Amino acid sequence: MKTIVLKKEDMYKGNLILINKKYPIKINEQEIMNNLVDVDNKYNKHLVNKNTAKALRNILNKINSEDAIVPVSGFRSKQEQSNLYRNSVRKNGLEFTQKFVAKPDESEHQSGMAIDLGENKKDIDFICPDFPYDGIFKRFREEAKKSGFIERYKEGKETVTGISKEPWHFRYVGYPHSVIIEEKGLALEEYHDFIRKYTSVDNSYEYRHKNNLIKLFFIRSTADIQVLHVEDDFKYEVSGNNNDGFIITLFKNLQ
Repeated sequence: MKTIVLKKEDMYKGNLILINKKYPIKINEQEIMNNLVDVDNKYNKHLVNKNTAKALRNILNKINSEDAIVPVSGFRSKQEQSNLYRNSVRKNGLEFTQKFVAKPDESEHQSGMAIDLGENKKDIDFICPDFPYDGIFKRFREEAKKSGFIERYKEGKETVTGISKEPWHFRYVGYPHSVIIEEKGLALEEYHDFIRKYTSVDNSYEYRHKNNLIKLFFIRSTADIQVLHVEDDFKYEVSGNNNDGFIITLFKNLQ
């Protein structure tokens, strides 16, 4: 059997952490910054974490974007987020800002796992860049969900997320979570609620893709250190939820 060690301090880390008004980011900013890389050599002003960058590059290469899609905003420090919020209030007013700009520590951009993308054209709006639903942008979305990204703030989910529709904002959550979220039409908040119903290896949500069996479940954090045992033929990933526990993902090749 494999042993998975769950540390309470890691509850606030991982691809699936939920960051919003209710659950502000808790990871040390320097720790996040130590894992940042350029989105692409051509766009060295835009940083994201290594997993996010790798997945994004693969998508853009696969669809041959040829600069039709450009990064607009990646990682922001707490200070940068604070400045953005304050400047937007001054320029656009409080009502607009509350719809499209999160307060410091409530923004996914501080995690290094969020990227705002835009159509490459002369004048790109930094807060609300254009990112249509047709052509190469449609192809991007189709590939994004296969590569671990979700369109984070969709129309109809405003009361759940607290943020207005943002077609340009993509969040890396990893596979297969991205596919399940998109197939079920969930916001990330709703996905967290969904996974909480499954609480052990034997009571897990099962997702099958080709010859792979994937088991997903939630473990509540009840001690500084907890131990979980799984069969040797399972690979695993662990992510905190930024609240009270961990989402476990087990992968098994059935061939």
